[in-house]
Amino acid sequence: MSGDVFGNGMLLSKAIKLVAAFDHRHIFFDPDPDPAKSWDERARMFQLPRSSWADYDAKLISKGGGIFPRSAKSIPLSPEVKAMLGVEADALDPSAIIGAILKSQVDLLWFGGIGTYIKARAESQADAGDKANDAHRVNAEDVQAKVVGEGANLGLTQAARIAYGLRGGRSNTDFIDNSAGVDCSDNEVNIKIALGAEVRSGTLSMKARNSLLARMTDDVSDLVLEDNRLQTLALSIAGRDGKRDVPAHIRILERFESKGQLDRVVEGIAPNDELLRRAADGKGLTRPELAVILSTAKLALQAEIEQGNLGIDKACEDDLLAAFPREMRNKHGGAILAHPLRKEIVATKLANRIVNRMGIIQPFELAEEEGASLGAVAEAFVIAEDLFDLRKLWAQIDEGTMPEATRLMLFEQVSIEMRAHMADLLRNAVEGRGADAAIKAYRPTIQTLSAKRTDLLAPEAKRQTMAFAGRLTDAGAPEPIAEALVRLAELDGAIGLAALATRTNQDVVGLTNAFAHIGDALGIDWAQGVAMQLDPEDPWERLLAASIARDFQTMRLDFLGRVGGKKPVAAVEQWIKGQQVRVSDFRAMIDQAQRGMTPTPAMLAQIAGQARVLLTR
Repeated sequence: MSGDVFGNGMLLSKAIKLVAAFDHRHIFFDPDPDPAKSWDERARMFQLPRSSWADYDAKLISKGGGIFPRSAKSIPLSPEVKAMLGVEADALDPSAIIGAILKSQVDLLWFGGIGTYIKARAESQADAGDKANDAHRVNAEDVQAKVVGEGANLGLTQAARIAYGLRGGRSNTDFIDNSAGVDCSDNEVNIKIALGAEVRSGTLSMKARNSLLARMTDDVSDLVLEDNRLQTLALSIAGRDGKRDVPAHIRILERFESKGQLDRVVEGIAPNDELLRRAADGKGLTRPELAVILSTAKLALQAEIEQGNLGIDKACEDDLLAAFPREMRNKHGGAILAHPLRKEIVATKLANRIVNRMGIIQPFELAEEEGASLGAVAEAFVIAEDLFDLRKLWAQIDEGTMPEATRLMLFEQVSIEMRAHMADLLRNAVEGRGADAAIKAYRPTIQTLSAKRTDLLAPEAKRQTMAFAGRLTDAGAPEPIAEALVRLAELDGAIGLAALATRTNQDVVGLTNAFAHIGDALGIDWAQGVAMQLDPEDPWERLLAASIARDFQTMRLDFLGRVGGKKPVAAVEQWIKGQQVRVSDFRAMIDQAQRGMTPTPAMLAQIAGQARVLLTR
């Protein structure tokens, strides 16, 4: 404990069974602690003006335990402690005991103080850069704890984190595990800047300001904890597909390197060939490596968002307000909206949410797929999030009762469906129109199509969405969540249809019927659905598959824009009759593809090319 803020974090859980601890003065053993009694005692010590492990009531320590000074030359070990540490010696010097604690078979190894205690086997002691702890530092390959928490800075070297992760250990990095402290400081600064303006204007007295700060303490804690929960959840989602995502992660790493946003050597990330060999062995990037990519991704997004106008767009006002405690929003909302760091706060919040919710890969692949800036991708995210009520869906998944593997799968599926809608928004963007204006323009049409979507879907599209729903529920998704996710999939194409209806001043329901009719008649619905379901490991093939899926949609919209008229369904039927031979030949190709081998991006690209030729005649 020793007054260390991170060590004192143990007081937040009454379930911890603290079996061993050490600091610069003592070594503490409690082989079979009573969690409730030991928590009470730690809480008592915390309230003392100054304390050390020597203040712990020895009567509460279980059989075989004790408190020993690190100044002792040798410390006797009871049978209980020997069993707990997995050692045979009856006594060891303090450094050897610390090494044994670090290597013991426990659920959690928690670093709350200063010092680098674990290195990779390939590293020298000098590589750890902490000479004071050379005597008891251990290799990551010998650490048996299931989870390592880094409440302190650099408890492990980055190479040690990676080596530990490759053996199946669960850890993040110190900048992830410690990020709540930085987040808390950021919140404090932003709050004080806004309230400072109120104090200077005479709206708020300094006494009232200080009282308000004290009252908002718990609210700030809630904001900070939620930020950090979502960030570690994002790491779990990023690591879900392991080896399959290695090529995509390499592609993103290369992007960051080319832009000078990441130095692979400094960050301890292995060369491409080593990562690919790891994938061949069935392993993906470790959480510590993903943490580096995740943080770089957020910084890259944040920088580009700050350069645009999203920070001052009305659509992002709720993001700005939500960054502050409720009482401050209610009483000082004007000061928040006039915040001098408004653009930076919004950019930070958006970058965090985009990566936390969509993952590391999707936003950057979408930018490549559509040739768009990250700022434009962020704007599409804001629009899609609002139009399709995605915050409600994310909350349902967060709060639902299901296996954790199912939860991660659902978050990933939402990201895939959202990427498709965002691609449509990028393709139909109107120069100079902001996010708030786009939301207002699209919302009525999206609501109309959502209400009528069951009647508007063609048979093949209905079959695919029913199959999708079945896969979700079979995987353990609660039915209401599966239904909401299926709705998101059923509305694929709604953005393009809404944009076309606005441009041509046509009825969106009639256009949608014509859109579905041409898709069903030619078999394009099947081809687009298959392209959406493809998930190749190669990032170039994945970009191709995603682009093909959007192209099947875009070519239909372009076709309707040329020939639809005021009666688009009749126009489509007339065109089919006029192109009967060509339509029959194309449909035969589709039927053959359906009966043949497993679809590939190359096959679908050929079908898309033929469809484009047919629809331009």
